[in-house]
Amino acid sequence: MRVIHTDHAPAAIGPYSQAMISGGFVFTSGQVAFDAATGDLVGENVTEQAEQVMRNLAAVLEAAGSSFEKAVKTTCFLADMGDFAAFNEVYARYFTGKPARSCVAVKTLPRNVLCEVEVIAEV
Repeated sequence: MRVIHTDHAPAAIGPYSQAMISGGFVFTSGQVAFDAATGDLVGENVTEQAEQVMRNLAAVLEAAGSSFEKAVKTTCFLADMGDFAAFNEVYARYFTGKPARSCVAVKTLPRNVLCEVEVIAEV
């Protein structure tokens, strides 16, 4: 196993890694809409936050030698399922290969963000 870290995505805020590589796959931790440089939340609505989430995921995937095109499975968490359509518009622009996906609404996400996404991708 190999730990993945990049300064181009928010640092882990607990005892975990941004991602791990094992068995030819990268497993990312969930990414939320924090700016890597400042730690501040980016965006006031799910569309703006989802764009930042994708930028963070892109940085982690790139650091692992992977990309959105190599994604095989995603798990998406929404604070409000009413944001499903708006979130999907952003998601679809990045995950063009249509990986397997789970999407659930949860009670609360870190710092009350509106969405979080984790990815499993080939390296």
